[in-house]
Amino acid sequence: MTKVYLNKRIQPRIASGHPWIYNNEIDRVAGPIEAGDIVEVYYFDGQLAGRGYINPDSQIMIRLLTRKREEINAAFFHQKISEAWTYRQKLGYTENCRLVFGEADGLPALIVDKFNDYFVIQTLSLGIEKWKAEIIAAINTIFNPKGIYERNDVPVRELEGLTQQKGFLTDPFPTEIIIKENDLQFYVNIESGQKTGYFLDQQDNRRAIQNIVKGADVLGAFTYTGTFEIHAAHYGAKSVLGIDISESAVEQANKNAALNKLDHIVKFEAMNAFDVLKNWGREGRKYDVVMLDPPAFTKSRNNIDKAVTGYKEINLRGMQLLRNGGFLVTSSCTNLVSPELFLDTIYMAARDAKKRVRQVTYQTQSSDHPIIWGMENTHYLKFLIVEVCDR
Repeated sequence: MTKVYLNKRIQPRIASGHPWIYNNEIDRVAGPIEAGDIVEVYYFDGQLAGRGYINPDSQIMIRLLTRKREEINAAFFHQKISEAWTYRQKLGYTENCRLVFGEADGLPALIVDKFNDYFVIQTLSLGIEKWKAEIIAAINTIFNPKGIYERNDVPVRELEGLTQQKGFLTDPFPTEIIIKENDLQFYVNIESGQKTGYFLDQQDNRRAIQNIVKGADVLGAFTYTGTFEIHAAHYGAKSVLGIDISESAVEQANKNAALNKLDHIVKFEAMNAFDVLKNWGREGRKYDVVMLDPPAFTKSRNNIDKAVTGYKEINLRGMQLLRNGGFLVTSSCTNLVSPELFLDTIYMAARDAKKRVRQVTYQTQSSDHPIIWGMENTHYLKFLIVEVCDR
């Protein structure tokens, strides 16, 4: 097996648990390498760092799979996926969950979402793509699923020299399925929905609104398929309006409302949230609860300032639409915006809106998306509820 030796200065980061090794962190390579190969990695002093897959054409040249001198084979992937499933079961995720969350489960660049008896996978690097057959075999053996679908239609694969693609990895099956969450039902289109078809990472946070929405007039912006808004109606809101720029998302959201027999309380309309929040604020519209769940505003460190400006803008507008003592429910899924920066942005928005805020709860993504300290990409979702009052 080819051996790779690290620069001396990089040893502490890798020794503390981070699995990524960049191309400028390697001192020398002893032996031939082919993209996707498993290599053995050593610290500068000759101590074993672990084994992982290599891609000389990627900025992240090596991703470690193990810290031991163990074989990387079909049995290895079966064991890792079994361990991931055991962990989710211990936490109570038995029906719908993120079964494998990449680095947080020791399988860098692999995403597996479980929607009851259906599975959606993403293999986001060349090194993990080469083990796709073994990963599929493990899922089939452990779960005997009704179907597995591939959602590799993501641009990040091109950085690894891979093509974008999607399709069935088992016999074809209907790709619009129904899942249950918090006593509600939702359509999930695993073929054409965003990401893998549904945002499982907010499933615990959606329960957090149940007390503040009772008897309330609720506005939701960036609703996607309406999960927060339908939860609000289910938890006793008086009226709920959800807006999203995507007409197809709004159509799906209204279907979800009808599926739960809540379409007499919650309505969805296709609108540009940035324009609407500003205009309605000028018109003096008021709500008891405003919920904001925008997409990531940046995936590049070069655009963090622009992302922060966007978050500040929508949260300021959201606060201006609240009655005195109302509640703002707001999120950020941009991992490049730290929790501290996110909270500072909300504070700045409140200051500019001449409002006083009182924190009700702050949470991260649901626990089936575990956070590994020292790996910022695993700590990406920030979820906040604040009470908003006049000064």
